[in-house]
Amino acid sequence: MSDVGSEEFDDARSKLGEYAGGRNEAGERHGAGRAALPNGDVYHGGYAGGSRHGQGTYRFKNGARYVGDYHQNKKQGQGAFYYPDGSKYEGSWVEDLRRGHGVYTYPNGDTYDGEWLHHVRHGPGTYHYSDTGVVYRGCWVNDQMESAGGYVYSNHRYEGNFVNNAGRAEEEVGALASPAALRWIPARVTGPTPRPPGAEKQSNSSEGAESRPVR
Repeated sequence: MSDVGSEEFDDARSKLGEYAGGRNEAGERHGAGRAALPNGDVYHGGYAGGSRHGQGTYRFKNGARYVGDYHQNKKQGQGAFYYPDGSKYEGSWVEDLRRGHGVYTYPNGDTYDGEWLHHVRHGPGTYHYSDTGVVYRGCWVNDQMESAGGYVYSNHRYEGNFVNNAGRAEEEVGALASPAALRWIPARVTGPTPRPPGAEKQSNSSEGAESRPVR
């Protein structure tokens, strides 16, 4: 399961699914259209040369929804993905993957606002813990806190270097931090589920796949 939607072959070659909308001289889906898929997914938006292209909305049968840009059948540009568990991602996409700047809101209210690469947090970013108000600002590498970063608490802040989510104290400003703050491995900073193997192949054989919540 993933948040990758994929187009089935043009219905001139496939009898699966239903389509209503524009076509070009070659009979390919072109312009505005709506496709209802055999698996229950529905796409409504732009097409070009038989592929989803431009603005569109893809609704998954499990309640997930993507609203945003497509390029040659893949999510590309700016878009928002809403997951069934209440979490959502709003930001940049490249070839169906989160890449560039984006904001992820988790079901518990936590947020990550920062850079993404290959569907995971990578680069400068800020993680806000909704239950405590604590904020982490720093660098991420392959979904882990790495290099320079710091926590901002209500009465002090901690700055240091991080390796695999663990911090080594270099500077504390304000009140003394607790031992947990000096070396704290957060239990809820979890990464988005990696793109499943074979997702590219699936994108050429079926119009849509179910989404998977990110935790």
